[in-house]
Amino acid sequence: MGRPLRFGSGLLGIASLVSLAANQAPSPQGTGADDARTAIRRGAEYLQKEQHPDGSWGSGAIDSVQFDGFSPETYYAFKMAANGLAFMALSSLEETPERRASIERSLEWLLTTRVPKRGSDWDIDCSWSGLWGFNAMVAAAKDPRFQGEKWKGRIQARALELYELLERNQEPLGGWGYYEGPTVSRRPTWSTSFATACVIPALVEAKSLGWPVDPKVTERAVEYVRRCRVPSGAYTYDLEPVPWVNGESINHVKGSLGRMQVCNVARRRARDPKLTDEEIRKGVQLFFDDHRFLDAARMKPVPHESWYYNAAYFYFFGHYFVALAIEELPAAEREAWHQKLRAELVKVQWPDGSSLDFPNLSCMRIAGTSFSILALQAGVRSGP
Repeated sequence: MGRPLRFGSGLLGIASLVSLAANQAPSPQGTGADDARTAIRRGAEYLQKEQHPDGSWGSGAIDSVQFDGFSPETYYAFKMAANGLAFMALSSLEETPERRASIERSLEWLLTTRVPKRGSDWDIDCSWSGLWGFNAMVAAAKDPRFQGEKWKGRIQARALELYELLERNQEPLGGWGYYEGPTVSRRPTWSTSFATACVIPALVEAKSLGWPVDPKVTERAVEYVRRCRVPSGAYTYDLEPVPWVNGESINHVKGSLGRMQVCNVARRRARDPKLTDEEIRKGVQLFFDDHRFLDAARMKPVPHESWYYNAAYFYFFGHYFVALAIEELPAAEREAWHQKLRAELVKVQWPDGSSLDFPNLSCMRIAGTSFSILALQAGVRSGP
């Protein structure tokens, strides 16, 4: 439990990390944009400091005996996914010469590193590289800084390689997952609502970019997410004929806090006419009403060990997508919601500027910091 693990430049055991997390200050009622800007700057400085000379972040290898049992390819896939998020985070910020150099090194690595393969018959974590790598390529393609000859064609070519990975691994019901289902098949047979939802906005954007993306791939994904919704407003973890929603279920609202937002954002970006502002607002309100269950899960080293089967790594993922959900609401409402969100992110930022929710992999510190920057930046961009 207390075995020393290296995360970035710090050396801390899991027990020490969990203890530090428990003693962090409770969130205030609301946090203003200036505090968010300070947190963003500190997070960006952390990413720039931890970036390797080749432009990447993380080890791409097993970091903990508590997260073993996966193929070596899986850790590389986690690294590529986290690197996609880091690029998105830094490229979303105001440019400085140092930041521009860091962004360009990051993009060069993403464009030239190999695309991960499926790790084994049951381990399909390469999907994470497809999901977040494709998101990163869409962000790069929309960035005015990367429209020149050096970048534009290469970005599209890499995006289509990652899209091919997604298309190959889309299961028959329309979703994407990271493990195989009861039946082992060349085309996976199991997926989750949140993995599927996180790439739908990028697939929609890809069409507007003129990329040759099959609209049926997007349509199947949107339908999968829509079918995961239950009457409470929660979204089931995966698509089940008869979902388990009673008792302390992961499909209860309190176990769906990190999924509701990404699913609502995906449906809104796909122009689902059945998703109203009221539905999005309800999901955001529930996120803050029951936020204590995400707090309780953060930094727990065993997946799904907390109340309602919440996992530690739901924390920053969920906060990023609630920020995007807030941006889908009328402009007059957004700042009050963002103040609540900032408080939950600023309170858990580490002294070195990083953000971490799952203490078993170095790439999770990169991903957590990136999600936090992106969530805070969404409010700063639209706020006062």
